[in-house]
Amino acid sequence: MGSPCFADAPLGLLEHVPNELRPRHCHDGAFVAVVLEGGYQEAGDEGRFDVRPGDALIHHPFESHLDRVEAKGARVLLLGLSPALADTAHVRGRVADPDLLVRLAARDPRAATAAFAEQFVAAPDAALDWPDLLARDLRRGEPILLGEWAERTGVRAETLSRGFRAAYGCTPKAFRADARARAALAAIRAGAEPLSDIAHRLHFADQAHMTHAIARLSGATPGAWRRVKSIQDAVDPTV
Repeated sequence: MGSPCFADAPLGLLEHVPNELRPRHCHDGAFVAVVLEGGYQEAGDEGRFDVRPGDALIHHPFESHLDRVEAKGARVLLLGLSPALADTAHVRGRVADPDLLVRLAARDPRAATAAFAEQFVAAPDAALDWPDLLARDLRRGEPILLGEWAERTGVRAETLSRGFRAAYGCTPKAFRADARARAALAAIRAGAEPLSDIAHRLHFADQAHMTHAIARLSGATPGAWRRVKSIQDAVDPTV
Protein backbone atom coordinates (compact mmCIF):
# COMPACT_ATOMS: atom_id res chain seq x y z
CA MET A 1 0.00 0.00 0.00
CA GLY A 2 1.13 3.56 -0.72
CA SER A 3 1.18 6.58 1.54
CA PRO A 4 -2.14 8.25 2.42
CA CYS A 5 -2.70 11.17 0.03
CA PHE A 6 -3.90 14.45 1.50
CA ALA A 7 -5.66 17.32 -0.20
CA ASP A 8 -3.56 20.22 -1.46
CA ALA A 9 -1.20 21.52 1.22
CA PRO A 10 -2.64 24.68 2.85
CA LEU A 11 -0.51 27.57 1.63
CA GLY A 12 1.00 30.17 3.93
CA LEU A 13 3.17 29.94 7.04
CA LEU A 14 3.70 26.56 8.69
CA GLU A 15 5.24 26.05 12.12
CA HIS A 16 6.98 22.74 12.87
CA VAL A 17 7.34 22.04 16.59
CA PRO A 18 10.75 20.97 17.96
CA ASN A 19 11.64 17.34 17.24
CA GLU A 20 8.42 16.83 15.28
CA LEU A 21 8.24 13.68 13.19
CA ARG A 22 5.66 13.72 10.42
CA PRO A 23 5.32 10.13 9.10
CA ARG A 24 5.43 9.50 5.39
CA HIS A 25 2.41 11.04 3.67
CA CYS A 26 1.32 12.19 0.22
CA HIS A 27 -0.04 15.52 -1.06
CA ASP A 28 -2.14 15.47 -4.21
CA GLY A 29 -1.24 19.02 -5.22
CA ALA A 30 2.03 20.70 -6.20
CA PHE A 31 3.63 23.25 -3.85
CA VAL A 32 6.98 24.65 -2.75
CA ALA A 33 8.36 24.87 0.79
CA VAL A 34 10.75 27.71 1.68
CA VAL A 35 12.56 27.36 5.00
CA LEU A 36 12.51 30.59 7.01
CA GLU A 37 13.85 29.50 10.40
CA GLY A 38 15.22 26.29 11.89
CA GLY A 39 15.58 23.20 9.78
CA TYR A 40 14.49 19.65 9.11
CA GLN A 41 15.23 16.59 7.05
CA GLU A 42 12.79 15.56 4.36
CA ALA A 43 12.96 12.04 2.95
CA GLY A 44 10.67 11.53 -0.01
CA ASP A 45 10.14 10.28 -3.52
CA GLU A 46 12.83 12.57 -4.92
CA GLY A 47 15.48 11.91 -2.28
CA ARG A 48 16.55 12.89 1.22
CA PHE A 49 17.44 16.50 1.98
CA ASP A 50 18.66 18.43 5.03
CA VAL A 51 17.28 21.97 4.68
CA ARG A 52 18.09 25.23 6.44
CA PRO A 53 16.91 28.87 6.16
CA GLY A 54 16.89 29.98 2.54
CA ASP A 55 16.58 26.44 1.21
CA ALA A 56 13.54 25.52 -0.87
CA LEU A 57 11.99 22.21 -1.91
CA ILE A 58 9.67 21.75 -4.89
CA HIS A 59 6.93 19.14 -4.54
CA HIS A 60 5.10 17.80 -7.58
CA PRO A 61 1.60 16.26 -7.44
CA PHE A 62 1.21 12.95 -5.60
CA GLU A 63 4.70 12.93 -4.10
CA SER A 64 5.20 11.35 -0.67
CA HIS A 65 7.68 12.28 2.04
CA LEU A 66 8.34 12.28 5.75
CA ASP A 67 9.77 15.15 7.81
CA ARG A 68 12.16 15.02 10.78
CA VAL A 69 12.33 18.43 12.43
CA GLU A 70 15.36 19.65 14.37
CA ALA A 71 15.33 20.36 18.12
CA LYS A 72 14.78 24.09 17.54
CA GLY A 73 11.77 23.51 15.30
CA ALA A 74 11.21 25.10 11.90
CA ARG A 75 9.17 27.85 10.26
CA VAL A 76 8.28 27.29 6.62
CA LEU A 77 6.47 29.24 3.91
CA LEU A 78 4.31 27.14 1.58
CA LEU A 79 3.60 28.58 -1.86
CA GLY A 80 1.93 27.38 -5.01
CA LEU A 81 4.14 26.00 -7.78
CA SER A 82 4.59 28.36 -10.70
CA PRO A 83 3.87 27.00 -14.21
CA ALA A 84 7.42 28.11 -15.03
CA LEU A 85 8.74 25.41 -12.68
CA ALA A 86 6.04 22.78 -13.16
CA ASP A 87 8.23 20.59 -15.36
CA THR A 88 11.57 21.19 -13.67
CA ALA A 89 13.59 18.13 -12.75
CA HIS A 90 15.19 20.05 -9.88
CA VAL A 91 13.53 19.73 -6.49
CA ARG A 92 16.00 21.46 -4.18
CA GLY A 93 17.44 24.95 -4.37
CA ARG A 94 17.79 28.29 -2.63
CA VAL A 95 16.17 31.70 -2.71
CA ALA A 96 17.96 34.96 -2.07
CA ASP A 97 15.24 36.85 -0.20
CA PRO A 98 12.80 34.63 1.74
CA ASP A 99 11.49 37.66 3.67
CA LEU A 100 10.31 39.24 0.41
CA LEU A 101 8.34 36.09 -0.36
CA VAL A 102 6.68 36.25 3.08
CA ARG A 103 5.66 39.89 2.56
CA LEU A 104 4.32 39.19 -0.92
CA ALA A 105 2.44 36.07 0.24
CA ALA A 106 0.60 38.12 2.87
CA ARG A 107 -0.74 40.47 0.16
CA ASP A 108 -0.80 38.45 -3.05
CA PRO A 109 0.05 34.71 -3.03
CA ARG A 110 0.29 34.66 -6.83
CA ALA A 111 2.92 37.38 -6.76
CA ALA A 112 4.85 35.40 -4.18
CA THR A 113 4.70 32.32 -6.38
CA ALA A 114 6.00 34.30 -9.35
CA ALA A 115 8.77 35.87 -7.27
CA PHE A 116 9.82 32.45 -6.04
CA ALA A 117 10.21 31.24 -9.64
CA GLU A 118 12.46 34.24 -10.35
CA GLN A 119 14.57 33.71 -7.23
CA PHE A 120 14.90 29.92 -7.28
CA VAL A 121 18.40 28.63 -8.00
CA ALA A 122 18.67 24.86 -8.22
CA ALA A 123 21.16 23.07 -5.98
CA PRO A 124 22.86 19.80 -6.94
CA ASP A 125 21.46 16.66 -5.38
CA ALA A 126 23.74 14.72 -3.08
CA ALA A 127 23.17 11.24 -1.66
CA LEU A 128 23.54 11.14 2.13
CA ASP A 129 24.00 7.40 2.50
CA TRP A 130 23.26 4.04 0.84
CA PRO A 131 19.45 4.37 1.29
CA ASP A 132 19.61 7.43 -0.98
CA LEU A 133 21.55 5.49 -3.60
CA LEU A 134 18.94 2.73 -3.46
CA ALA A 135 16.12 5.29 -3.71
CA ARG A 136 17.80 6.79 -6.79
CA ASP A 137 18.04 3.38 -8.46
CA LEU A 138 14.44 2.52 -7.57
CA ARG A 139 13.25 5.78 -9.15
CA ARG A 140 14.83 4.80 -12.46
CA GLY A 141 12.12 2.20 -12.91
CA GLU A 142 14.25 -0.70 -14.05
CA PRO A 143 13.70 -4.02 -12.26
CA ILE A 144 16.07 -4.44 -9.32
CA LEU A 145 16.85 -7.59 -7.36
CA LEU A 146 17.39 -6.23 -3.88
CA GLY A 147 19.64 -9.10 -2.82
CA GLU A 148 21.96 -8.46 -5.76
CA TRP A 149 21.90 -4.71 -5.11
CA ALA A 150 22.85 -5.31 -1.47
CA GLU A 151 25.73 -7.59 -2.42
CA ARG A 152 27.00 -5.19 -5.07
CA THR A 153 27.02 -2.21 -2.71
CA GLY A 154 28.26 -4.02 0.38
CA VAL A 155 25.05 -3.66 2.39
CA ARG A 156 23.98 -6.64 4.46
CA ALA A 157 20.88 -8.13 2.86
CA GLU A 158 19.14 -8.67 6.19
CA THR A 159 19.43 -4.95 7.04
CA LEU A 160 18.52 -3.54 3.61
CA SER A 161 14.75 -3.25 4.01
CA ARG A 162 14.96 -2.23 7.68
CA GLY A 163 17.56 0.46 7.02
CA PHE A 164 15.70 1.83 4.01
CA ARG A 165 12.45 1.99 5.95
CA ALA A 166 14.17 3.83 8.80
CA ALA A 167 15.39 6.45 6.32
CA TYR A 168 12.35 6.79 4.05
CA GLY A 169 9.39 5.54 6.05
CA CYS A 170 8.48 2.72 3.67
CA THR A 171 9.94 -0.47 2.24
CA PRO A 172 11.95 -0.50 -0.99
CA LYS A 173 9.07 -2.40 -2.64
CA ALA A 174 6.52 0.27 -1.68
CA PHE A 175 8.89 3.06 -2.74
CA ARG A 176 9.39 1.45 -6.14
CA ALA A 177 5.64 0.93 -6.59
CA ASP A 178 4.91 4.59 -5.87
CA ALA A 179 7.70 5.76 -8.17
CA ARG A 180 6.40 3.59 -11.00
CA ALA A 181 2.82 4.78 -10.50
CA ARG A 182 3.92 8.42 -10.54
CA ALA A 183 5.95 7.85 -13.71
CA ALA A 184 2.94 6.24 -15.38
CA LEU A 185 0.65 9.07 -14.34
CA ALA A 186 3.12 11.66 -15.64
CA ALA A 187 3.27 9.87 -19.00
CA ILE A 188 -0.51 9.66 -19.21
CA ARG A 189 -0.94 13.36 -18.46
CA ALA A 190 1.87 14.42 -20.81
CA GLY A 191 0.89 12.86 -24.13
CA ALA A 192 -1.04 10.33 -26.17
CA GLU A 193 1.17 7.25 -25.74
CA PRO A 194 -1.11 4.19 -25.62
CA LEU A 195 -1.81 3.02 -22.10
CA SER A 196 -0.70 -0.52 -22.92
CA ASP A 197 2.66 0.83 -24.15
CA ILE A 198 3.16 2.84 -20.96
CA ALA A 199 2.38 -0.22 -18.85
CA HIS A 200 4.89 -2.32 -20.79
CA ARG A 201 7.62 0.34 -20.78
CA LEU A 202 7.37 0.83 -17.02
CA HIS A 203 7.38 -2.90 -16.27
CA PHE A 204 3.84 -3.31 -14.95
CA ALA A 205 2.52 -6.87 -15.14
CA ASP A 206 -0.22 -5.63 -17.49
CA GLN A 207 -2.42 -2.61 -18.13
CA ALA A 208 -4.87 -3.62 -15.39
CA HIS A 209 -1.99 -3.62 -12.90
CA MET A 210 -1.08 -0.07 -13.96
CA THR A 211 -4.72 1.05 -13.71
CA HIS A 212 -4.92 -0.23 -10.13
CA ALA A 213 -1.64 1.46 -9.17
CA ILE A 214 -2.64 4.85 -10.58
CA ALA A 215 -6.12 4.69 -9.04
CA ARG A 216 -4.57 3.87 -5.66
CA LEU A 217 -2.14 6.77 -5.95
CA SER A 218 -4.39 9.45 -7.38
CA GLY A 219 -7.99 8.34 -6.83
CA ALA A 220 -8.71 8.27 -10.57
CA THR A 221 -8.11 5.79 -13.38
CA PRO A 222 -5.81 6.32 -16.38
CA GLY A 223 -8.90 6.72 -18.57
CA ALA A 224 -10.19 9.50 -16.34
CA TRP A 225 -6.85 11.30 -16.47
CA ARG A 226 -6.82 11.01 -20.28
CA ARG A 227 -10.30 12.56 -20.43
CA VAL A 228 -9.09 15.45 -18.28
CA LYS A 229 -6.17 15.95 -20.66
CA SER A 230 -8.50 15.93 -23.68
CA ILE A 231 -10.60 18.65 -22.09
CA GLN A 232 -7.51 20.70 -21.24
CA ASP A 233 -6.17 20.34 -24.79
CA ALA A 234 -9.52 21.46 -26.22
CA VAL A 235 -9.54 24.55 -24.00
CA ASP A 236 -5.86 25.38 -24.56
CA PRO A 237 -4.12 23.44 -27.37
CA THR A 238 -0.72 24.79 -26.22
CA VAL A 239 -0.93 22.88 -22.90
